[in-house]
Amino acid sequence: MELAISMKLEVFDDSDSVARAASARIAADARVAIAARDRFTLAVSGGHTPWIMLRALANEDIPWTRVHLFQVDERVAPDGDPDRNLTHLRESLLQHAPLSAEQIHAMPVEAANPESAVTQYAMTLQDIAGSPAVLDLVHLGLGPDGHTASLVPGDAVLRVSSADVAMTGVYQGRRRMTLTYPALNRARRVLWVVTGGEKTEMLQRLLDGDVSIPAGRVRHEQALLLADRAAAGRLTAERKGGR
Repeated sequence: MELAISMKLEVFDDSDSVARAASARIAADARVAIAARDRFTLAVSGGHTPWIMLRALANEDIPWTRVHLFQVDERVAPDGDPDRNLTHLRESLLQHAPLSAEQIHAMPVEAANPESAVTQYAMTLQDIAGSPAVLDLVHLGLGPDGHTASLVPGDAVLRVSSADVAMTGVYQGRRRMTLTYPALNRARRVLWVVTGGEKTEMLQRLLDGDVSIPAGRVRHEQALLLADRAAAGRLTAERKGGR
């Protein structure tokens, strides 16, 4: 089974160039969304290149008072733990962009009751992004095993179809809270940021709409994939600029 619609692929020389291009795209979408709806809802994932992207985003010309920032996923770990995406999000963006506490919606992974925390975060999404929640832009990465967000191979979270937020089992030593396919697939834009040679095979499978990998089940409509040459491999010549 394959998805019928192809996403656009743009290839850059290196990961820093990918990060800058992603930052510019987010800023452009933010300005359009704010002009149209007076609000921009952004959900971000973790990773080394995304932290560079978000540091660049802090310098973009955006009406920051109209931005609401969500997390795509988060590890269950104490506040300030280096495993937490929020720790790096603070360092890369939140310490540099004029966002108030009311505009930052961190996943409540320190809560004693994970199921209640999931419900709480889903309600926050609805309060800000509507019911059902429609995020303006969701930023996603791609793992060498084909996972995206914390939608990981073999986990029961892949089967969640009636909730926007869920808990995973243990993956690489941690449980995680994650947005689910329903939330991701309602987004107005999905921005994939993929760098590194270890991603080449999964990048090809993602572009081919291979639904046997978790990332392949995210809709291609309104999706843009930014990759470096290391990740794109032979795709550089064959597919640069999309189909």
